[in-house]
Amino acid sequence: MLITISGVPGSGKTTVARLLAERLGVPHVYAGDLYRQEAKRRGLSLAEFNELCERDHSIDRNLDADMTARARQGDVVLEGRLAGFLATENELDALKVWLDASDETRARRVAERESSDWREVLEVNRVRHQSDANRYKAIYGYDLADHGVYDMVLATDTRTPEDLVETLTAAARARFNGGPS
Repeated sequence: MLITISGVPGSGKTTVARLLAERLGVPHVYAGDLYRQEAKRRGLSLAEFNELCERDHSIDRNLDADMTARARQGDVVLEGRLAGFLATENELDALKVWLDASDETRARRVAERESSDWREVLEVNRVRHQSDANRYKAIYGYDLADHGVYDMVLATDTRTPEDLVETLTAAARARFNGGPS
């Protein structure tokens, strides 16, 4: 069983992916952790690392190869903005999910998590998303706004993480005949 959870910052990806993995009894692998670990290893802030990644596409390619290798092992909830795209490109049998929410909702969630002002986060989210979208287009020719590769696109503004997990658990069990292999 391979389930990919993708979406924009603050859409609820991490919370939903973590809860879903717990519910299904499979590991949760988060691309953002790999990304942050690499930035830290290089002694860079996330903003500095994003700028480096815009110039050096080998970084994204290596991190994405790590995610794809983990996806091939199966029985995992794989979280990352490119997770669904990577599963499609590598012809992996996956339930591919995109989570979305309004800009303000996302900014407020991130601000609460990081104890910052949501209006500032709104701009940070915008810049981060544009950077990611530019890189993915340049590296893979993939338009981050194209949700056509996803099996499910769910709005998270008014739904609880638990409600979303119920929906995704049912979809995963239907797709994979009951659960992990």
